[in-house]
Amino acid sequence: MDINMNWRGHAATIDVAGFVAKVDLAVAGGAVAVALTDLDRFRELNETKGRATAQRALQIWVDTLVGSLPEDAIVGRLGGDEFGIALPNTSAENALILLDEVRAHLSDHPVDGRVISATFGVAARPPHATGTDDLIRCANEALSRGKRQGGGQVAIYVEEKMVLKSNYYSRGSLDRLSRLAGHLNRTEASLLREALDDLFQKLH
Repeated sequence: MDINMNWRGHAATIDVAGFVAKVDLAVAGGAVAVALTDLDRFRELNETKGRATAQRALQIWVDTLVGSLPEDAIVGRLGGDEFGIALPNTSAENALILLDEVRAHLSDHPVDGRVISATFGVAARPPHATGTDDLIRCANEALSRGKRQGGGQVAIYVEEKMVLKSNYYSRGSLDRLSRLAGHLNRTEASLLREALDDLFQKLH
């Protein structure tokens, strides 16, 4: 995996324009899922537990991304604890499932007794945008929604009609999925996985 041109430390960053250029070079306008992600309440951790604890959390975050994402993932540190992730030939729902596993793995590694959580915002081409810069905008909107809903989740960009596989879901359906996940204290990804498992069992 190429993380910011083989970056393995905390010093190097890449701006959004540079990240977009790397994605465009790698996928050449093809199908891709793009995610923006950062740690939840990272500034609070830095202020209450100190810089050393915050840096350990950041190192675990980097190690989790390196160890959990596929080899063809394109990852860049955009600043602080924020990362951009591009997954070539990956649909929105498959990205959601993969990144929710990354999120869960991170939470299994507390720092100084504190669980570390992250929020992801995801958008995909198709269906959400054509240009990579617009995908970044969509992913950022999804990230903001995930933060507003409490963080610790993977949120897919919501538009008037969103494509998951070959089916169309209205904004209302996606909002109901989000509310159900909150009511059950589950993630949207786990509910989607459960629905897919039930469907596959019925096909056998």
